[in-house]
Amino acid sequence: MGSTLVGRLGYNSNIVAASRTLGFNQFGLSPGISYYHKTGLYLDATAYWSQEYSPNLYLTIPSVGYLKTLKKWTFNLEYSRYVYSFSDSTYTPYTNSAIWSNFFQAKPFLFRLDYSFYFGDKSVHRIMPGVMLNFEKRNWHGIKRILVYPTFNVLLGNETWQISEYVPKFKSLAEFIFLTRNNIPPYRLQTNNYNKFGALNYSVSLPLSVAYKNWNFLLSYTYNFQQVLPNEPINVTNSGYLSFSITRYFNFKSNSVLTDLLKITK
Repeated sequence: MGSTLVGRLGYNSNIVAASRTLGFNQFGLSPGISYYHKTGLYLDATAYWSQEYSPNLYLTIPSVGYLKTLKKWTFNLEYSRYVYSFSDSTYTPYTNSAIWSNFFQAKPFLFRLDYSFYFGDKSVHRIMPGVMLNFEKRNWHGIKRILVYPTFNVLLGNETWQISEYVPKFKSLAEFIFLTRNNIPPYRLQTNNYNKFGALNYSVSLPLSVAYKNWNFLLSYTYNFQQVLPNEPINVTNSGYLSFSITRYFNFKSNSVLTDLLKITK
């Protein structure tokens, strides 16, 4: 089995749920390129482009990882760097991520369990279990494979925040009168720090994948049910988005053209 070069172009209508971690919505075009070595090591670079942001190329993510399959278990270790290009004051607390993904096959189901650690100015943990139900048709009218796999995912994680409020210094009316008569502020500013863990999002999706020769076409609709942690000072909305991607695979043989040439010239 040789190495593989992968080129792709994706489109997302609007991933509102991405703001639960990255702090902003992701949408627009996302070109990318990957190189998978036959040892399992790989390099990847993905960019995100949209007319709604300034500059239009607002995020680039280079990654390095390792992918391995052992019978019915496939695992993936990956480190990514987030390079932002926002020209405004968009807050981007996370500039790095380390992800461990696991896939367990039990036909017709595929179970998934991811752990992600995002870090930068802040750090958070993410755990995402999921299950997919595969419906597959192979070698149909020249098409290598048609795959429909309804998916359900749960995003678990922690969030940190601060809430500042004025609290009274007095416990009785007499104390309040004493403070005001002596020009002492009767209230003080109190800041409480929170770090809570729980369910952040539930999502259901319906992807359709079509493989033709060295091409793959993927169309998917995802609906997110965002959740708020207890006392978390944010408002969230449930929403869906449409995504589409085209992928081209370039497979290399284990022996390269240069290796064959060296054998001939010996």
